[in-house]
Amino acid sequence: MRFLLLVLVCFTGIMILGSSCSYKQNQLLFQKRTATGTTTEPAPAIIYRIQPQDVLQIRNLQNIRYIVDEVPQTSIAQSQSGNNISQGQTYQVEEDGTVALPVIGHIQVAGLTRTEAAKLIEDLYRKKLLKDPIIELKVVNLKVTLLGEVKAPGNFPLLKDNTTLVEVIGQAGGLTPQANEKNIQIIRGKDKSQQVTEIDLGDLSSISDPRTVLQNGDVIYIAQNKRAIRSENLQSFNTWAQPALLLLNTALIIFTLSRQ
Repeated sequence: MRFLLLVLVCFTGIMILGSSCSYKQNQLLFQKRTATGTTTEPAPAIIYRIQPQDVLQIRNLQNIRYIVDEVPQTSIAQSQSGNNISQGQTYQVEEDGTVALPVIGHIQVAGLTRTEAAKLIEDLYRKKLLKDPIIELKVVNLKVTLLGEVKAPGNFPLLKDNTTLVEVIGQAGGLTPQANEKNIQIIRGKDKSQQVTEIDLGDLSSISDPRTVLQNGDVIYIAQNKRAIRSENLQSFNTWAQPALLLLNTALIIFTLSRQ
């Protein structure tokens, strides 16, 4: 009986100590290569073309009077993403693919790249109104959604071309210690066209992997690693096991004392 009591006391102590152990991050990012001595081809440029309902942020870097209000207004993209966007008035592309701009009126921009649309607007303002304008154009409603084991999950705007997975994770503050860095999922498309791409950030070649170049609407999910799952399972077991063991220990102590 005394031996059984000693075993239960020791087991309870181990459970309590195990549940209070600190969890250390031991992720290994960009450590291995897919093949020694080989190089990865650079990621091909993914060029986005403007679509109806897109929100364009436009300003003239030479003269802001005709493009930007003196007090920049809150854009649609700002209200949706919660991110502050640099000075510049926003304009929404209509269903017919046109955007209405001051003085020059409606112009067709759907199907154009960001650079092509900026050049078109620049040429029209140069012909009709401005001297040597320099037009900056951004599509500010493009975004990806980052979920799971990152320090600041949420929606992140794609304000530049060829934004990569590593860049967005950096914007989110990096991975948490519980993240599975070897299996990060990029979910792209909807319904039957939906695709899931798995990325291993433990592989150095993932930095230049063309599959990590993000597109509008991508959902990135970072699951927990096995270490974190085991830790959570242990915590769950301890939640009900510790009270039961303590109750059993108390009962055994009372029973032992009563026999003496």
